[in-house]
Amino acid sequence: MTREEKSIAIGDLTAQLAGANIVYLADISGLNAETTSNLRRACFKAGIKLEVVKNTLLEKAMEASDKEFGELPSTLKGNTSIMISDLANGPAKIIKEFRKKSDKPVLKGAFINDEIYIGDNLLDSLASLKSKEEVIGEIIGLLQSPAQRIISALLNNAETKGEAAE
Repeated sequence: MTREEKSIAIGDLTAQLAGANIVYLADISGLNAETTSNLRRACFKAGIKLEVVKNTLLEKAMEASDKEFGELPSTLKGNTSIMISDLANGPAKIIKEFRKKSDKPVLKGAFINDEIYIGDNLLDSLASLKSKEEVIGEIIGLLQSPAQRIISALLNNAETKGEAAE
């Protein structure tokens, strides 16, 4: 890879990182071709961009980025794949699903809305994160619940009074 090609690759990675609030780093080395293909297909269906990257290029892109990746560059050893998603728990769920049949992919770390998570031991807690839409849905449900109870009570009260009048 020439110096110019490296510069272009770093620029592309920097642009990807700038546009992403959810970035997972994983090790998918050792997966056979079929499993890797299945992983790529699952990521594509979930709207997750999966790309194998060179550690040095990704580290330079992280340094050039406006975002603070904290200790995440320290995980850039060995084989690294980057997973970029719109859902905070999407990549973790896919990794967890694939781990039912294999010991890979291994979660190296994640950058989720300016928070840094390092280590495979955090996979379960990252998979259980709720998406923005799920949290909003729960809040709306909680807000509607008391109003629905009041309306229901008023309707029941009106029906009871109507039956008593007959």
